[in-house]
Amino acid sequence: MIFNSYTYLLIFLPIALIGFAITARIQLRAGFGWLVLCSIFYYGIWNPDPSQPWTPLYVLLILGSCAGNFICGNALVRARGTPTGKALLITAVTLNLGLLAYFKYTGFLASVLQQICGWPGEAPQVVLALGISFFTFQQIAYLVDAWRGETEEYHFIDYLLFVSFWPQLIAGPIVHHKEMLPQLQRETWKNHRWIDASVGLTILVIGLFKKVVIADNLAPMANQLFELAGSGTRPPTFAEAWAGALIYALQIYFDFSGYSDMAVGTARLFGVKLPLNFHSPYQATSIIEFWRRWHVTLSRFLRDYLYIPLGGSRCSKPRRYTNLMITMVLGGFWHGAGWTYLLWGFLHGAFLCANHGWLQLRKSFKIPALPKPLAIFLTFLVVLIAWVPFRAGTFELGSSGSATKAWEATRTMLSSMFGLNGFSLWPDRSAYVVKDSHALRGCLLLLLCWLLPNTQHFMRRYQPVLDPSGFEDYRHRGLRRWWHWRPTWPWFAFTFLLLLGVLHQFDKLSEFIYFQF
Repeated sequence: MIFNSYTYLLIFLPIALIGFAITARIQLRAGFGWLVLCSIFYYGIWNPDPSQPWTPLYVLLILGSCAGNFICGNALVRARGTPTGKALLITAVTLNLGLLAYFKYTGFLASVLQQICGWPGEAPQVVLALGISFFTFQQIAYLVDAWRGETEEYHFIDYLLFVSFWPQLIAGPIVHHKEMLPQLQRETWKNHRWIDASVGLTILVIGLFKKVVIADNLAPMANQLFELAGSGTRPPTFAEAWAGALIYALQIYFDFSGYSDMAVGTARLFGVKLPLNFHSPYQATSIIEFWRRWHVTLSRFLRDYLYIPLGGSRCSKPRRYTNLMITMVLGGFWHGAGWTYLLWGFLHGAFLCANHGWLQLRKSFKIPALPKPLAIFLTFLVVLIAWVPFRAGTFELGSSGSATKAWEATRTMLSSMFGLNGFSLWPDRSAYVVKDSHALRGCLLLLLCWLLPNTQHFMRRYQPVLDPSGFEDYRHRGLRRWWHWRPTWPWFAFTFLLLLGVLHQFDKLSEFIYFQF
């Protein structure tokens, strides 16, 4: 059951809202219990193989993980600063990472061993548990903070809701306990309920529009062009390769942006604000800024719980660059159990090192900053190149995945993009994979990413997410603009028009890209 489905929008979500309104009036924790039941149902209804009988394994997995980490967290609160507490923390984090590794990396590691030494004879096929990458990181952060003395003992229902709340369960944001649990304890859901409802519905519709109308119409073009590169039929032309990379960059942008909006909008219907997770990353003027804007909560987790513990920027320059590379390579491996995801992480690590080196060079020689439009273009260009192995990595995932096909798609696309297969533009009509006119219209969507305000800017009068003021462009756009959304009839009409556009295209189900991670 995905956000962009009739089942979710017309059945599950209304029932969850009505049930919460009734139970929360009786008792606050009863309302939380209702949301936990809804979240577990939302998670449990997923069946990795619809042709097989449903299994409660994955429900037991998330409940067992929550119960175990809750017990460990409370024990760490009481044992902080002691050798026993430290041993418990190491054991708990190791078990969490071991569980994640089993579900996510068993098949990959077995295939590597097969190639090296021929063992095992047949690589095991382990189904990736839905959302395990996200709720594992969320709970590891909770355990580490409990050890640091930054948490307190919570009620189990509150903790279950913090981890399993379905708007952020499957693909983020990775919510910090300091962000979610205080909202529940302050009963913020009771305040401004009609404003929360109108703000939440508007953001939900905006997210649906991004996903259904934009991302899902870009997906076939990106799929066809990358499939051409991976199939070995013929290499894409220079223009096809750049169009394929650009269209995929736009697809994943609107897909992830749409999911983030739908998660924020759904949570806001219940009076809960989620942290900012997506903030116009293609408007970034450097690769450092890109990672402050793309998957914000993952970047924060990697910084706080990996990069800084490794030494961060407090050590020598070689060590600092090594820490950056380790962090980004592991971040790439988190996204997918495949070689091309490691390459994607390595490329971003190299770009970050180069960016920090350039900043140091500018400081030493007092070199002026690049003009902002040029900086945005160059940043987008390197991000675009790195998206090629990331997209090719989908050929490696799953039981029928092939690392060979993933590498072939990566090599062929990059070769064509850099002119190694010639500089011809679009092929003869008989060899069309995607029409040039369709590709051009898709690529023009980049102007929307560069020029238009994002959802946070559009809805800023009612602060749709937890404090976004750390972003300079958010602070400098003014408090009152004519295009800022308000709960008025003209803006209702605008939202309704977006909804009509969604309904016109609402004839197929497609998962979000980040569901596979």
